[in-house]
Amino acid sequence: MEQPHRIELPLANGRPPAERADAARNRRRILDAAAVIVAEQGPGALTMNAVAHATGIGVGTVYRRFGDVSQLIYALLDDRELRFQAAFLSGPPPLGPDAPPAERLRAFLHALTDRIVDQQRLMLAGEVAAPSARYASGPYSAMHTHVATLVAGIRPGADPAVLAHLLLAPLTPSLISHLTVDRGLTPAQIKDGLDELLGTSGLTEA
Repeated sequence: MEQPHRIELPLANGRPPAERADAARNRRRILDAAAVIVAEQGPGALTMNAVAHATGIGVGTVYRRFGDVSQLIYALLDDRELRFQAAFLSGPPPLGPDAPPAERLRAFLHALTDRIVDQQRLMLAGEVAAPSARYASGPYSAMHTHVATLVAGIRPGADPAVLAHLLLAPLTPSLISHLTVDRGLTPAQIKDGLDELLGTSGLTEA
C-alpha cells in the first residue's frame, strides 16, 4: 500500500499559518457565507457587501481579510480543496488509505465527480478566469500525484504520470457542467462512464 504524500496547497489570501481564535472564526464565517451565496445565487451575486451583510462582519474587515471578490473566490476554492485533499489522503477507505489501489482510484474519481457537480458554479468561475492555470496549480498537482501513485500500484509497467493526466482530463468543471446541464446526465451516469473507462484501461484490478 502506498504512503500518501500531502502537497500543501497555495492559499489565495496569503493568510499566516496561525491565526487568533476570533480571526479564524471570522474567516470561517466569511467563507461559509460566500459558499452559500455562490450555491444559491451563483458567483455573480458574490460581493464583499453581500458577504458582510450575511455575516454581520464589517465590510472593511471582509476587504482586509480577502482583498477583493476574486481573492475571496480563490480562497473558497482553496478551502474546499484542502477538505477534499484531507479526505483522499487520510480519510476512511475506500477513498482514504487501507483499501486496494484499484478501489481507491475508483472511489477518488467518483468523489471528484460529486465534488465538481456540487461546486460547479464556483469551479467554473475559476476555470473561466484562468483556463490553463489548472495544470500548474497546487490542487491539480496533488490530485495528479495521488492518481499516478494509485495507477503505479495497479499497473506497474504503465506510465503512471500520463495515465493520471488522461484519467483526470474528463473531470473538468466545464465538461461536467456540459454533461449535467446541457446533456442532462446524472452524476450516477457519469460515474458509470468512468467505471467503463477504468475497465477498458485495465485499472480495475491490482
